[in-house]
Amino acid sequence: MTVPNVDFGDYLRGDAAARASFVRTLGAGLERFGFVNVTGHGIDDELLARAYRVAERLFALPAADKLACEDPASGRQRGYTPFGQEKAKGYGAPDLKEFWQVGRELPPEMAPNVFPKALPEVGEAFLALYFAQERFALGLLDAVGEYLGLPRDFFRDLARNGDSILRVIHYPDVPGGVPEGAVRAAAHEDINLMTVLPASTRPGLELLTREGEWLAVTPPPGAMVCDTGDMMAHVTSGRLPATTHRVVNPGRTDGGRYSMPFFLHPRPDALLTPVTAGFGQPVRARDLLNRRLREIGVLS
Repeated sequence: MTVPNVDFGDYLRGDAAARASFVRTLGAGLERFGFVNVTGHGIDDELLARAYRVAERLFALPAADKLACEDPASGRQRGYTPFGQEKAKGYGAPDLKEFWQVGRELPPEMAPNVFPKALPEVGEAFLALYFAQERFALGLLDAVGEYLGLPRDFFRDLARNGDSILRVIHYPDVPGGVPEGAVRAAAHEDINLMTVLPASTRPGLELLTREGEWLAVTPPPGAMVCDTGDMMAHVTSGRLPATTHRVVNPGRTDGGRYSMPFFLHPRPDALLTPVTAGFGQPVRARDLLNRRLREIGVLS
């Protein structure tokens, strides 16, 4: 039982048979696991490496410098979120992580980005990665729509100028005296349409299979791990699930872990309507997002 691997180049540049095979394997993998590993995504290795180098310097800043970039009023959708602030829905102990969120700026709907003055390179590095991941994610959703038999621009129309987020996460070495049961990221489902996750600096990601077993996600070198979230499950009437996943604690000191998931969101005013009548009621993207942000403790 393994998460399928697909090459996006087959979809972009392959013949009709290669393209059809990609769409079929991608869709079946998302239906079965909610996850696929995608190579050939076109995101530059050096861009990723530079973003990780910047992330290390960012989280090494003094606590006061990071806290000056916290924005609780926006639900912490931009800027810094401190260690122990976020917890999974329905889970008592907080996650053992701190993170920084970056997005597009389209006032008045979206909050401005917040970057530390001490590291001017942060904004450039993270925004470059943000737009590279967005381009890939939108292209991947074209293939998802093709698999589902939806109009070609169905997902692009939902996500055009969407409130997507690049979340740069630091999981420090697991300290002593943490709350009982606390892990780096407790079992949860993503909120958005599609998540794009470059290889993290340490292992630990696991998904919960339909059989109720935890399966380690081990992508091939250079692959992006892609999974579907609550909004995709709602729009597709549950056909593409929001799969429960977690990041487990290491068995020993590992020097910490960094991760940079990109969460592709619809625009805030988009109406998310299930494609199958009777599955559920239409809901505004901003309303679903805000409800989930309150459930995980980042929006009051």
